Amino acid sequence: MPRAGLDPASVTVAAAALADEVGLDRLGMGQLAERLGVKTPSLYKHVTSQADLTHRIAVLAMVELGEAIRDATQGRAGSDALAAAAGAMRTYINRYPGRYEAGNRATAAGPDDPLLAAGDRLLGSLSAVLRGFQLEPGQEIHALRMLRSMVHGFATLEVNGGFQLDTDVDRSFAWMVALIDQGLRHPDVTAPTEGS
Repeated sequence: MPRAGLDPASVTVAAAALADEVGLDRLGMGQLAERLGVKTPSLYKHVTSQADLTHRIAVLAMVELGEAIRDATQGRAGSDALAAAAGAMRTYINRYPGRYEAGNRATAAGPDDPLLAAGDRLLGSLSAVLRGFQLEPGQEIHALRMLRSMVHGFATLEVNGGFQLDTDVDRSFAWMVALIDQGLRHPDVTAPTEGS
């Protein structure tokens, strides 16, 4: 009989919290069972495997991050929306590094995988921010990749203690966001053609 109050969602939330504490690679079913006060085999009544659990954490992360960006940018446009979205993403990565990592590693298992819908909503939130810059349709995907890459890289380095210089990290982040903003306002960059 499963422990009262445990279900796939509550197991996933507990696992996500543990992954944030110890790191995704160190998350184990035994640790999670201990945290939940159950024997390890009883977890398999709620999730089928460690891989299934990690995938569920990834879906949770994509949903949460999409909602955080959506909420932060509500009623904002242009530079203000960009700064809010970038800040929300940075905050999420710093607060939830384990589950964020799960989200980045995950791949969809098929067309009905909830990861696809969660990822689409996340990208939709970021795309809405970029629409405020009136980019040409061919530039939107490049801008989306740039924004995600820059904020991801900055926040991941920050989480892993990669910034050792004594310059204020918040000021560096604000400088980076301002640079992205300027680039989006003047996107007269031509990508090199194949073979050049």
